[in-house]
Order: sequence, then C-alpha cells, then structure tokens
Amino acid sequence: MGTIATQPALVMPGLDPGIHGALSGGEKGVDGRVKPGHDDGERCGRAKSVNTGRWLALATILLPLLAFATPARADLKLCNRMSYVVEAAIGIDEKAATATRGWFRLDPATCRVVLQGTMTADRILLHARALSLYGASPMAENGNDQLCVAASDNFVIAAARQCRTGQTPAAFTQVTPTKTDDGTLIAYLAESAEYDDEQARLAGIQRLLGIAGYDASPIDGVDGPKTQGALAAFLKSRGLASDVVAQPTFFATMVDAVQTPSPVGLTWCNDTPHKVMAAVGTDDGRTVVSRGWYRIDAGKCLHPDITGQPKKVYSFAEAVDDENRAIKLKNKPLNWGGLVQLCTRENKFETTEQGDCPSRGFTATGFTAVDITRGGKTLRFALP
Repeated sequence: MGTIATQPALVMPGLDPGIHGALSGGEKGVDGRVKPGHDDGERCGRAKSVNTGRWLALATILLPLLAFATPARADLKLCNRMSYVVEAAIGIDEKAATATRGWFRLDPATCRVVLQGTMTADRILLHARALSLYGASPMAENGNDQLCVAASDNFVIAAARQCRTGQTPAAFTQVTPTKTDDGTLIAYLAESAEYDDEQARLAGIQRLLGIAGYDASPIDGVDGPKTQGALAAFLKSRGLASDVVAQPTFFATMVDAVQTPSPVGLTWCNDTPHKVMAAVGTDDGRTVVSRGWYRIDAGKCLHPDITGQPKKVYSFAEAVDDENRAIKLKNKPLNWGGLVQLCTRENKFETTEQGDCPSRGFTATGFTAVDITRGGKTLRFALP
C-alpha cells in the first residue's frame, strides 16, 4: 500500500467504505453508532496530485517523523484527506497521567489545530470516527489503548483510563506526527486511494450526494458529467445556488441536508425521545441484501446508503437505550417492521444470505416493504 508522502508511514488497516470486517459467507459489517459533530476546520494545504485509480481497502494513514525528545513550541494539527466527514479525539500521556479531548470535526480537505503550545507529552494518541449518517465505520478501531470519551461535542476527561458515568471506552492509536518547517506538528487521516486535498473534497461531495439519493458513483474524486449532474439535481432540490459549493460551510450544508427528509430515496426520521437503530434491505431481482445498523438520534433524520436501482427496498428499526438494549413499552419492544423476513444480528452486519438465519448466527427479523419508485419516501418512527 502506498503512502501520501515519501516518509515511512504507520498504517492502521481499514476497510472498504460501507463495510467493516470480512465475514464468512460473503457477509460484511456495517456500523453507524456515532454522533455527528458540528464545528468546522480550515482547508488543508495543496498536496501532490496522485492517480487514485480504483480505490482499495480503506486505511487510516498517520505520517510519523518527530520524536518528542525535548519540549518545543509546536501546535498539533490534524488534517483530513479522507472522503468522509470525521470526528477525532486526542489522548495525551504525560507523567503516567492520561487525558482525552474531543470531538474535533474535520471535513474532507480541512485541517484543525487540536493542541497549542509547548509539547511535553510522552505519547500522543488518536481516535477517529465517521459521522453516523454514513451508516458505516470506515476506520478500523484496533488501537492498543482503551481510553474514555464522552458523547458531548466538547469534552475533556482528565483521568481517561477509568470511565465514569456518561463516558465510554474507545480504541486509541499512538501517533508521531510530521514536523513542518514552521514547527507545526501534523497528523494526516487518509484513505488508501491516496487522495490529494482537491480529490478528497470532491470524493466527499460524491459520497454525500449518494447518501442524499443522487448517484455520483464511483466515489473516486474525479469530476465528470455524472457528478456534475447529481450535484446540480441536489442543489435544485434544496433551493441552493451553485456558488454554495465553493463555500467552506458546504459540507455542513450537505450534512444538514442528508439529515432531513429528501425528495428522493428512503429517509428515516426519529420522532421518539430514544435513540433508534435501523437496518435496510434491498432486492435487485437477483440478490437480497440486508445491512445495519444505522444510528438515528432523537429528532434527527437519516438516509441509508442505497446504491444501484433496487426493485424492492425494506426497512426495520428499533428504539434502544444507551447500552443498545431494546426499549420496551408494555412489555413489547418498541420497533417498526413488517412481514418480510430478513437476517439481522445484534452487532454490525451485511449479508447476502437470507435463508436459515439462525444457523449462521443471525436472527430472522420482520422488515416492512418501502415503495420508493415514485420518488422519496420518509418513514417516521414515533411512540404509539
């Protein structure tokens, strides 16, 4: 696997977008159990252009160079060259004490300063996650350090190795950032497609267009008539002028758009006070695929990523508590499904096999059929 720069790189293996884990029987896992953030970052500097070609399995690539041998005035900056809007949390090991801080939102092709001042840390650690609207976990969570994070958009945890109420453990990986000429320390988040900044931004727009129901595939960071047509249709449907694309807030605009009802595709809206986890099924006439889980926070909407032109679409959703246990009303699970039996399981999943679910570690779950042939369809999940 190539790296973005000529220096040696620390590679944390990742997976295809929309997929997390290679499972037996052609199954692939999906996860969407993270909460979007809301702050923006600065644009990255222009990087060397590379030929992306056909993108490979996703990886988080962190460019190491500097060892913190002596204290120095050097801000720490994170830069995102991925096609996903991500949130990051950092961990600081210093004199046997470990603290964490987050969340730092990073749009494609943007950078953010996450630490300022003299660096005296023994180790710097990083945890990154994609927004839940992607319905996938593009970054492998295989770090060696389990540190505590919180759900709030801005948190600081002083003793981060012992989680308290409202905190959960997350996998952090040690990073050794690159030192630039002006003394700034930089760690890059990148895909194995090796996007430069311009390509990462366009690929990020393509990916969000697909979620919004406008086909801009393939996700390759290469402009063309198909991408421009999808973008024009999206802007028209939302009443947006074309110049909004060049604005630094455009990703925030797109993120907001894909979390509201859409005139195309399937939209889930959570009108309950609970978190809702949803799964989708598609039938293209040859293969029936079921995939989950997508997290929909209270009061939010979400578009599952439905690619191609399936002949039939199915939906299942259930309300869960903070521990992902099913919410019950009058001793009955609070869920929204139907009579079409598809395979699911408690953790993230994607499977093309729908027969004999229990023998493969799955559960036969009742999905409802959704007609999206006449345009957009919004399913609203509400209390009975």
